[in-house]
Amino acid sequence: MSSTRSTLRRRLLTLLVAIAAATGATLGLASPAFAISHSDATSQLRAAGVSWTSSGNCSDRYVSTCTSFDGVRQATISGIITFKRASGCAVTITAGTEVGHAGGTYSHWNGYKLDIALSTCIQNYISANYTYVGYISGFGYQYRAASGNLYTKEGSHWDILFYTCGGC
Repeated sequence: MSSTRSTLRRRLLTLLVAIAAATGATLGLASPAFAISHSDATSQLRAAGVSWTSSGNCSDRYVSTCTSFDGVRQATISGIITFKRASGCAVTITAGTEVGHAGGTYSHWNGYKLDIALSTCIQNYISANYTYVGYISGFGYQYRAASGNLYTKEGSHWDILFYTCGGC
């Protein structure tokens, strides 16, 4: 009887660990192993028709005027591609994982955030399809997608927090 219970416990524990791992991956709560290189990110973005710009005309992660994708999460790159396809808008990334942004777990540096340029198309799509959260003092107007991703209009750009790939 005890070997049956032990086997059952082991199977239950294995199932719970598998569910937790699958849930974490689905929600984009992946470990750093899911971070990709600048080169891998730009290849995917280019293929999807997503552009990027850098005020410093560079991609060095340690220079604030560069736009870098070093260490960006795959879910973040997939998320911006999903957004572009769903919205039908031209998307230009203006910031990635480079220094100069606020810190924290869900930060640019940790690969969870991208900034994109403003456009009427993007504004119209976000306001028509996402839930308005409200004005976040010191940040801007925030919207939440059904995926849980947060879109905050911070004056000169949209700051997007990708918890997931947005249904990719």
